[in-house]
Amino acid sequence: MTLKNQVQLITYPDSLGGDLTELNKLLRNQFKDLFKGGVHILPPFPSSGDRGFAPLTYLEIDEKFGTWEDVRNIGEDFDVLVDLMVNHISKESNYFQDFIKKGRDSEYADLFITLDKMWSDGKPNQDDIDKMFLRRETPYSTFTIEQTGEEETVWTTFGKSTPSEQIDLDVNSEKTRELFKQFFKNFSENNVKIVRLDAVGYIIKKLGTSCFFVEPEIYEFLDWIKELADSYNIELLPEVHSHYEIQYKLAEHGFWIYDFILPYTVLETLINSNSTRLYDYLKDRPEKQFTMLDCHDGVPVKPDMDGLVDTKSARKIVDVSLERGANLSLVLSDEHKSEDGFDVHQIRASYYSLLDSDDDAYMAARAIQFFVPGIPQVYYVTLLAGENDYEAVERTGEGREINRQNFTMSEIDQSLEKEVVQRLMKLIRFRNDYPAFNGTFNAKRGLDQEVILSWEKDDKFCELYIDLTTIKSTITYVDENGKTSKFTI
Repeated sequence: MTLKNQVQLITYPDSLGGDLTELNKLLRNQFKDLFKGGVHILPPFPSSGDRGFAPLTYLEIDEKFGTWEDVRNIGEDFDVLVDLMVNHISKESNYFQDFIKKGRDSEYADLFITLDKMWSDGKPNQDDIDKMFLRRETPYSTFTIEQTGEEETVWTTFGKSTPSEQIDLDVNSEKTRELFKQFFKNFSENNVKIVRLDAVGYIIKKLGTSCFFVEPEIYEFLDWIKELADSYNIELLPEVHSHYEIQYKLAEHGFWIYDFILPYTVLETLINSNSTRLYDYLKDRPEKQFTMLDCHDGVPVKPDMDGLVDTKSARKIVDVSLERGANLSLVLSDEHKSEDGFDVHQIRASYYSLLDSDDDAYMAARAIQFFVPGIPQVYYVTLLAGENDYEAVERTGEGREINRQNFTMSEIDQSLEKEVVQRLMKLIRFRNDYPAFNGTFNAKRGLDQEVILSWEKDDKFCELYIDLTTIKSTITYVDENGKTSKFTI
């Protein structure tokens, strides 16, 4: 399929109005003409944790959100993007529960990575584990098999609990691939147009490696799943937080990628009132990207920015972010920290709060994002100029909840009255509809305290100018009458 070069919304299924039916109403009414690029619905499937990212199955929609009919209805007029957690599935899934009951006699046993698939004697080797990019203290969990009373240990890359809530899938197993085929068939039947391959970087487990984006093995799987997606006319978006060179390899392989470099780079540009790093970045980047400023996780720092920003500079941005209420996700493995010990994986906060709730700074950030080549995504919290939710962090003990609050219809209507939200909606509509964004991009380098980005196609031209000392942003463009017009964002 051909993706629309227009703005997409990112939202949980219950974050805007409470369920998918209300989301559909918003897209067609209050948000009319805003999200012509589509909507990324964060996992609406039955799940046992991690706000949907520990799915039990992809064949059902959690009844508290709605039904597949709701997804189909949204998909009639909006390209729907959903996640497929290719790396793992919930321990509460029927697949793993059958394994817990029957052990190796389960028909689903080969879906999972028992330790004898890694070490022939089934015993972990610490030297191997020390080389891995860990997301928890140990990359495996032990369970007792009901029928035999014996213990089985399986690979679990993610999860805060012990044993983990998220059980890794063996992507080399034919059983797993048959399951993926079922999921894609179901997606296609329900108007899903784009599938994000969540945590795809972790799918290959190979001793002696970091077990993250293991080459060349990962490409065999990506080629296989792309052929599967193509057969259903579904576009894929691999989600990989890593050194930017790995992202670029994915782009060279023909995939859409996330611009995980832009969020930090824009933040730094506005905090330091200096566009040097932004222009250095724009000189050489793949254009086939999804751009964003914030999402349900945080602003990527390590390893995404490795090689692009030194730790002294990064510490300054992190410190300013902490002063503005952010919290941090940290790298666990010593081997993957910076030599000086710098270990910030992500900065977690509302992007609006990271910019000190300054309307002009926030609009400048969005303007840069919209003018940089790629498909822009807007996260629902900062669509409504939402700020850090400290109470949710304290209540749940989960740092990511700082940027995951839900809005009632009444709160949405109130937020839409905010001046900054009105300004943002005007900018979104301009980005959606102005034809030059399908033409040629140019990043004109002026003073270090300026940002000048432009697009041109046929007789249409638009240019963004930002004065970083005053944080004033202006767009100059050729209107439908061929006259030069401008507006302040």
